[in-house]
Amino acid sequence: MTATRKELDDRLDGTARAWLDEALAEAAHAADAPPEPTSPYLAASWELRFASVGRHCGAEHADSVRTLLLHEARADTDTLTRLYQHGTAAERRAVLLALSSLVPGPEALPLVEDALRTNDTRLVAAAVGPYAAAHLDTHSWRHAVLKCLFTAVPVDAVADLPQRARGDAELARMLADYAAERTAAGRPVPADLHRVLALTVPPEEP
Repeated sequence: MTATRKELDDRLDGTARAWLDEALAEAAHAADAPPEPTSPYLAASWELRFASVGRHCGAEHADSVRTLLLHEARADTDTLTRLYQHGTAAERRAVLLALSSLVPGPEALPLVEDALRTNDTRLVAAAVGPYAAAHLDTHSWRHAVLKCLFTAVPVDAVADLPQRARGDAELARMLADYAAERTAAGRPVPADLHRVLALTVPPEEP
């Protein structure tokens, strides 16, 4: 859960608050300025600040500060994609966390799909949030749930899990197959698997 600006002001020291004020002003200016040709070698000033958030505001506040910057800049899908492609894991995570509030349609799904191909648990957890719940097709969403089990990402990270899993017989089959494979290999079955499997039971008829 990212913090609000007021919460950040309460948590950051004076130097960090001043830096954040300047960063947000630069992002707001960029949002109101006429669009200019972009280059992977020439980033806007607020984008440079986006990359250096951890140094100035602390790693524990980085997601929240980066989310504020993205909103203040009104970052579109092209900007989010550029920041993701050229960013560190921490920067990519922030982009993924902001997708649901910045991109109304499925245009940013390639970023989610890329994150789900990694074994970075921070990225996988961020990728299965509200944006994935709203836009991933059923097949891809099922595999995203399995990816969480493979990488030991708690399924609590999966947005709208009870709603999307309910009555999903194919997901139940995939979970049962995975549990059988683990058991045959003498490996423990993740407790979260049983939780998800229970959610796939169809609702009772009235």
